[in-house]
Amino acid sequence: MNAELLLQHFDRISEVPDAIPRLRRFIFDLAVRGKLVEQDPHDEPAAELLKRIQAEKVRLVREGTLRRQKQLRTVDKDEVPNISPVNWKWERLGALSTLITKGSTPTSYGHSFTETGVNFIKVEAIKKGRLFPANVTSYISEATHNFLARSRLDDGDILFSIAGSIGTCAVVTKEILPANTNQALAIIRGTKLIYIPSFLLICIQSSVAQDVLDKSRGGAMNNVSLEDIQNFVVPLPPLAEQHRIVAKVDELMTLCVQLEAAKNKRETRRDRLVKASLQRICVSEPEEAREAARFHLDNLPRLSTRPEHIKQLRQTILNLAVRGRLVPQDPNDEPAATLPKRSGAIPTNNIAPFQIPDSWQWTTVEQTGENRLGKMLDKAKNKGSPRRYLRNINVRWFDFNLSDLYEMPFEDEELDQFALRHGDVLICEGGEPGRAAVWDERESSIYFQKAIHRVRFSGNVNPEFFVNVLRESSDCGRLSSYFTGVGIKHFTGKGLASFVFPLPPITEQQRIVAKIDELMTLCDQLDTQLTTTETDSRRLLAAALHAALSPTMRLAA
Repeated sequence: MNAELLLQHFDRISEVPDAIPRLRRFIFDLAVRGKLVEQDPHDEPAAELLKRIQAEKVRLVREGTLRRQKQLRTVDKDEVPNISPVNWKWERLGALSTLITKGSTPTSYGHSFTETGVNFIKVEAIKKGRLFPANVTSYISEATHNFLARSRLDDGDILFSIAGSIGTCAVVTKEILPANTNQALAIIRGTKLIYIPSFLLICIQSSVAQDVLDKSRGGAMNNVSLEDIQNFVVPLPPLAEQHRIVAKVDELMTLCVQLEAAKNKRETRRDRLVKASLQRICVSEPEEAREAARFHLDNLPRLSTRPEHIKQLRQTILNLAVRGRLVPQDPNDEPAATLPKRSGAIPTNNIAPFQIPDSWQWTTVEQTGENRLGKMLDKAKNKGSPRRYLRNINVRWFDFNLSDLYEMPFEDEELDQFALRHGDVLICEGGEPGRAAVWDERESSIYFQKAIHRVRFSGNVNPEFFVNVLRESSDCGRLSSYFTGVGIKHFTGKGLASFVFPLPPITEQQRIVAKIDELMTLCDQLDTQLTTTETDSRRLLAAALHAALSPTMRLAA
């Protein structure tokens, strides 16, 4: 096995989210292709094992304990790997077993489950290829167990899920017996004569086996029949080699567990560092916060290795913005308290969720703008000319999707009240309540439906700043306190009007929006870089695995 490329770049490709599971499948693939351990010419060849199982079947048929099985079709060349050791055989599973059947459902025969008794195995009891008594949650009586004789389990049976979690499998061991199983699990029996059960399990778990199953059913599967399993093509190495393969797989799987634990440990440490760094930026005094921000920005590549890290960074940016900590205050700015208001400043006692600069003030939507819902869609009552309108599905955070606009009738006298103007803030009433964007007149003559609020601010509120405030409030959970409803939440007009938000001087709002845009562009670049890096790492991982499995590789002698 030539794994130099894999080992050389493992630190990089191990960061791919599914690297360890793919490494496990890679090990299985090597195992079933004869590339994991050396072949020994002194081993009893697989051809002798075939004779043994054939003789056993003849004996069982003569005794009357086994029905004569129909002839299975010959294994085609394209059903097996391009290269395989000479002392191996590839055969259909039906030819290598004495029985392939499935379980039964007791209630179908008038029997009931019991509180205790004989273990009744369902696929949920199989965890990571193993059956544990602690995972069993269903039981049947001894009488039911005897009645369902066909589905009684024996030591060494292989269970294979044929419905639901297709391909989930495990070896039946003595610790689970006596036991029975249901019809969602196939029972593969009689293979102990020529197989170590754990090796056959490796064969079933390999992607080679999955390829065979996919070919047998033409691609994606919703279920697997017993006939599919009968025709399942598996390798048959010498027994001695099976022992060596299983020992090597166990060794490498232990290594995978260690690698996974090390990766999880690295990710946990990185997550803690990211959280601590961002928290320090948010809660420290200004000078210390600036130092913390410099540290975070200088180490962005190492601190932003997963999408959730960038999401946390975006939330931190908004957190700082709405608290007056993203840009410095300018003493020459006209304080927000002197800006014109629809009513007096609201009292800050018991309503201010966090501290804001002295030049800011707390206000509400009702004090600073006008909000209303759009037009009700009523096919029976609506009259006028058809006009395009926005539904809440068209509103995304900070943007709109205008690819599927609908039309409904508007009368001439309704046009002005439901028309959209540049700078209008559109907010979803339901769906994802609070989701909002600023209308920028990219399309003319567009109106809006009742599922959307339109807020039209006076000159003292920058609409883009307000949408960023909404997003921060949504992320931290504060916005949901303004919603109504238990199951399905709604952001009513009354709730929106009473929404309390911080208001900086208008010129500072503009500086904040500009800084947010700049930093969010950086986050977008990080997202793109992260996706590119992950894609490159996936390609490198795929190339390394492909190289290790290449038919041109020399087989161990």
